[in-house]
Formats: sequence, C-alpha cells, structure tokens
Amino acid sequence: MTTQIELSHIDKHYGVFHALKDVSLSIEKGSFVALVGPSGCGKSTLLRSIAGLETITSGTLKIAGETMTGVPPRKRDVAMVFQSYALYPHMTVEENLTYSLRLHGVNKAEARQKAAEVAATTGLSALLKRYPRELSGGQRQRVAMGRAIIRNPKAFLFDEPLSNLDAALRVHMRKEIRTLHDRLGATSVYVTHDQIEAMTMADHVVVMRDGVIEQQGSPLELYDHPISKFVAGFIGSPAMNFVPGTIGADSRSVNLEINGSLSLPLNRTLDTGRKVIVGLRPEHLVVADPGMATLRLPVAVVESTGSMTYVTTNTTPELTVVETRRMNIRAGDSVDLTIAPEHVHLFDPTTEQAI
Repeated sequence: MTTQIELSHIDKHYGVFHALKDVSLSIEKGSFVALVGPSGCGKSTLLRSIAGLETITSGTLKIAGETMTGVPPRKRDVAMVFQSYALYPHMTVEENLTYSLRLHGVNKAEARQKAAEVAATTGLSALLKRYPRELSGGQRQRVAMGRAIIRNPKAFLFDEPLSNLDAALRVHMRKEIRTLHDRLGATSVYVTHDQIEAMTMADHVVVMRDGVIEQQGSPLELYDHPISKFVAGFIGSPAMNFVPGTIGADSRSVNLEINGSLSLPLNRTLDTGRKVIVGLRPEHLVVADPGMATLRLPVAVVESTGSMTYVTTNTTPELTVVETRRMNIRAGDSVDLTIAPEHVHLFDPTTEQAI
C-alpha cells in the first residue's frame, strides 16, 4: 500500500501548553482512519495540522510524498468538512458546490457539469437551486461533503461532521459517508469523540490521550486487545466495568473486591497475591441459571429497550450487564452472572497497562 499522509515526530505547542507530543502516524492511500479520544486529547489539532490550519512546532508532515512544511492550506490539495457545514448562505447549492472551481478559473459550463455529477453522487440533484436555509441538517451536510468531493482532493478531512445532527440522522449519515468513501476510493481522516462512529466507519482507529497516540489498530483489535485501562474504557458501549482484584492462591483465578470476595477463573497463570484491576465488558457478562453462576449480585436498576436489557448491580463498584434477551428481573432481585475466562481483562493498578 502507498502512504498518502505521513506524520513523523509531530510536536505542537501553544505557548507552554504541549498539545501534540511526538506524534507519528502513517495513513495509507484509500484508507479510512478515525482519530478518536476525549475533549482536549489533540485529535482536532492533529487534523488541523494536516490541513495547514495549524502550524506544527516541529516534525515532518508529508502528503502524497511531498513535504508540507510552510505550504499554505490552499496548496495542500486536501478538503475539509466541518461540524458547522460552513456553507455560504447567499449562494445556492450549485453555487456552493462550484465555488472552489470558479476560484481556480474553471469555466461555468464545466463547473456546472461537475456539480451535476457530484449532486447525483450525494443525492442533491433536486436541490441544486435551493439555498442553505431551505435545507435540512442532513442535506446541508451532504452539500458540505459534495463541495469537498468536487475538488477531487488527495485526502478528505472530517472534523466531527455529524455532531449537530440528531441520533437517527447520525446513523444514516455514517453509512452515507462510508459508502461515498468506498465509491470514490478516497483517503479519509475522520475526527470524532464518538467511539461508535469510529468503530463502525473506520478501517483503522487511532485513540489519542493528552496529545499522544495511546493505541492504534483495527476496530476489533482495539476492542479485543486494549493495551491500557484507558483504551479499554473508551472503546465499547456501554463502557467496560472495572473492579479491583487479587490473583488467587491457585494462580489461575482472580478474587474480585466486590460485595466481599468473589472469584473468577482465568485462562492464564499469574503470581499469587498480585493486585490487579479486572475489566469486564457488559456484553460479556451473561445472566446464568442458578448453580451455573460465578457471581451472584443484587440488582439496583433494570432497563429494557425491547431488544436489549440493561442491568445495573447494587454493588460497589457497580457493574453494568447487557443481555440480548428479555429478562424477568426487577430491582431488589439478585442476578446470577458468569463470564468466559478469555473475556476477563487484567490491568496493572499502578501503570494501568494491560497484563
């Protein structure tokens, strides 16, 4: 695969604040990469640095093999789609789409032809004569994407483009953006704080924390093998449960410090008495038949969505359990739980790194 965007040892300072710390990342041509993390982790700063909207303090940035140091945004041949759409309110959809082409001297006939092609691709053909105020949020976002597509750039940069949409429309637009990416054979870098967006849309997910890359890999690699408690808690919804624990006398079990001491079997051997943090994903905790359970815990809250049942235990710390069955459980009952040993994650309590 050809590397389309390459960042080597990127640092970014805002005065004394160190926003990006020795960030290195290779983005392959045609890939869809999601930058994800909590607010302030540096993901938008990294995206804006690729676009040239931020000047990096040190390091090297290359796009399609060309060094971008000192190159202004308009000459980087990348297209950015913003959260705010950034459409010109006094221009029609067609005029918004063709604006960048007209700036670069493309004649009106050719610009209109390209606008018609992009409109057909993005479902905007019937809206070309409308103004932004006459469009829904999803339609405006399509115009913003169409304006990026029409330039045929070397990379598409998305800065939380779906944050202003309602939940149902976000799900729909996720599919549309990914479908467009595949159809165009584009290289896309997508910033989001929503790990569900990252997991469902991207080929490669980069989890950032405090200006550094905490972990990167395919969505399922991060889900199955998080390298730290931070990644384990960030990837997955609902979030992973964390419980203090101690490795048992047999070296192949862990005693949970929850409602006294309850033991879980492990699929590996560790030093007896070692202190650990035990990670249990809600969807891996299974409501079992009495006598088959490993854990028996009191229930605080039961929430049913019809297709899913969410159970919260009345413990310290509390556990969240997700069941795909409808459960005849009420608050105040006790629930019997089990979990496969291969689904038990362990982390060092000091470093918070995976064991």
